[in-house]
Order: sequence, then structure tokens, then C-alpha cells
Amino acid sequence: MGRRRGLALDGWLIVDKPAGPSSAAVVNKVRWALGAAKAGHAGTLDPAATGLLAVALGEATKTIGFVEAALKAYDFRLRWGQATDTDDAEGRVVAQSPLRPTPEAVRAALPALTGDILQRPPAYSAVKVDGERAYALARAGEAPDLAPRPLHVAELTLLGQPDADHADFRLVCGKGGYVRAIGRDLGAGLGCLAHVLWLRRIWSGPFTLDGAVTLDLVEAEAQTPALAARLLPLERALAGVPAVPCPLDDTARLANGNAIALPDAADGRCWIADSSGRALALGQVTSGRFQPDRLIVRA
Repeated sequence: MGRRRGLALDGWLIVDKPAGPSSAAVVNKVRWALGAAKAGHAGTLDPAATGLLAVALGEATKTIGFVEAALKAYDFRLRWGQATDTDDAEGRVVAQSPLRPTPEAVRAALPALTGDILQRPPAYSAVKVDGERAYALARAGEAPDLAPRPLHVAELTLLGQPDADHADFRLVCGKGGYVRAIGRDLGAGLGCLAHVLWLRRIWSGPFTLDGAVTLDLVEAEAQTPALAARLLPLERALAGVPAVPCPLDDTARLANGNAIALPDAADGRCWIADSSGRALALGQVTSGRFQPDRLIVRA
């Protein structure tokens, strides 16, 4: 692949992120390794977190919103008896408790954090407050009082308790969920305090860790066709969104961003596919008419 920059690559690279680098650093590494013109990711992982980070290249960045809006699953471990200022093991212990919950007590507390809930983001988070990131204010000693936000928790399951001080869980939640806040609130509800020791994202929308690449492999295959061959098609992000074939006579009209007639299509969000099943446009059908809001333009 040489050392050209700005290649028009379109697709997804699924990375198994290690603890340490930020999500942005992983995206930058992938962009460099592929010499890609454009890249982004579908859902931040904290630097200490591991697991699935879906990196979009080129035109796939236009489908990021579909993955961000989908459910995501995490495995994580809580440490009972300690609250930290960051709600994870990276922070300073600010309170302690000698209490330790039984498995029965833990299971009884889970329904309160399941379903449609309100969650207060951690003080150390990227939420903006008057134009400033919450974590910047917290580091400056001005931890903001963040307003609770709606969150859908589809599943919160106790996987096991290796000892009295620790418990392992699986969380499946929607967009905007903080695993650290789930742990904090569970510990508070049980009266024993808690923080997250580690967390790992195991799937995100249509993407799983099967076939995910490590950062070591990204570096080893940098600037080679082998790494580009690992890209998944951008259409993978559209799983679950209706696809409608494009009428042949309307291909040019659609390519210019114009609405087209789809009298048999149901109202709602969909994407338009060409004869080979590749996405041409994303948009909305209303009363038999498709209005594109994003065109997929390939080299």
C-alpha cells in the first residue's frame, strides 16, 4: 500500500482495544496504519477500558450514528467497600464501608438499575458544562453536579462473586451509558459503596470481537494491503435498518441528492442499495417518497 496518505478507504475495522490508549489514539493509529483520509469511532471507551472499538473509515463514518444508537454489552468487575472520585480504579478513594453484600442482596438490587432509568454521568466524564468538559472541571477541583440523563438498560446480570470484595457483571445498555455510574449507583443502593475495577466491551450493535484486531497487529500490518483487507463493509453498520433497492432510472437522480419515489416502501428510516447490495444513500421515506440526507460516495 506504500506510504501514501489520504486513501479513499471505506469500511469498518474492529479493534480489541487494550488498556492504556484513549479511543482517539486508537483511531489515529488506525488512520495512520491504513493511510486513510477520514476515520472515526462509534462509542468511546475510557483509556483503562478494553474491548471492542469499532473504527469507521471513509464513507463508513456516515454510518457511525447507527452503531452509536444500538445496544452495547460490557463485562465488568466491581470492588465493594470503596467509592472513588472517578468511580473507577484510576481515581482517589473518597469513602469506605465495611459492608459487603450477599449475592441475594445484589440480585435484588439490580431491577432498580434495569429498564428505562435516569443516570447521572460521572464527574470525570466528557459531558460538557457551559462549554467545558466535566473532567477538566473535576481535575481543577470544581467537580460539576451533572444532571441525570435517560438511559435504557436492557440487561444487568450478576455473573459471579469471586470473593467478598468483588463481583462480576454483564451490562447491556443503550447510547450514553456509563458503566462506572452503574457500579457507583449499585454500590450506593446496597449501602456498601463500589467502584469499577475493570470493564470490557464485548459487542456493539452489529459488531462482535470475533475477528477483531489488536493494536499490535495494526502496527505489524501498517501500510500493507493485508490490513486493508480486514475492513468490514460499511453496510455492516446498517444491520436492522431496512434496505430498499434503487430503481434503475433513479440512480443518477439519487446521486445528485434528489428525492426519489418509492411507492411500495414503508415510512421510516432506510438505506438505498444498488444492484450489488452496496449502499447509495441514507434517508427517510415519507408517504412513498425517499429523501436522502447522506449520500455514500465511493472512489
